[in-house]
Amino acid sequence: MNLKLGGRRTIITGGSSGIGRASALAFAAEGAHVAIIGRDQASLDETVALAQQAGVSIHSALADITDEDAFGLALETLVEQLGGLDSLVHCAAVSGPVGRPLTEVGIDEIRRTIDINLVGAFIVAKAGLPHLTAGRDATFVMIGSDSAFVASPDMVVYNSTKAAIVHMARSLAVEWESLGIRVNTVSPSIVDTPMSRADLGLEEEGFINANYPVLSADDVARSILYLSSTASRGVNGHSLTMDFGYSAKSSFPA
Repeated sequence: MNLKLGGRRTIITGGSSGIGRASALAFAAEGAHVAIIGRDQASLDETVALAQQAGVSIHSALADITDEDAFGLALETLVEQLGGLDSLVHCAAVSGPVGRPLTEVGIDEIRRTIDINLVGAFIVAKAGLPHLTAGRDATFVMIGSDSAFVASPDMVVYNSTKAAIVHMARSLAVEWESLGIRVNTVSPSIVDTPMSRADLGLEEEGFINANYPVLSADDVARSILYLSSTASRGVNGHSLTMDFGYSAKSSFPA
């Protein structure tokens, strides 16, 4: 399928690693004009270098999505460099407190996770809106999680913020429909990223011995590209769940 992403002006938050990095490189490989925003300069530089090795170029800017002024300025700068904005992809997030029941999680940890995962998403959406309104076949894609639909133990805060992201996308899809902007989420199950490896203590061996299916960041990137293209023009307010069919299975012992 030709997704016709050539020349599409695309900005990705969290583009310095994981799903964001994979998406940036995938968009660039398709001929899109790409820029990334992240809060770690060394990681941003690494993504830019990987793009150069692949024979493509990526713009970058340093900003924290929880800082409305700094993020707005970074976005403005990148939009000017790209000459506009057609697709905004929001990947930046944290897992927050994992592996502990809620009673053992501090309120400051809860607030920090909500601030990054949810308030940050509102900041990105608000800053991106005027630019998307002026874009071509504009799209906004956010990363949800299968944890928005099914719950894993000792991940209450993360589960809750991802559920909020999914409904935020539905709400924005309704609110922005008249502006010609489509809003969707991609909700994967476990993805082999530095964040998931760290959460599970698998920094060295990774998921090579996992007895459950694991997505690659490239798998998720392909879904993001689809939802950012006119090939998905009828898809709006939807969460594309990538969980190998787990949530579709009945508990009936047949």
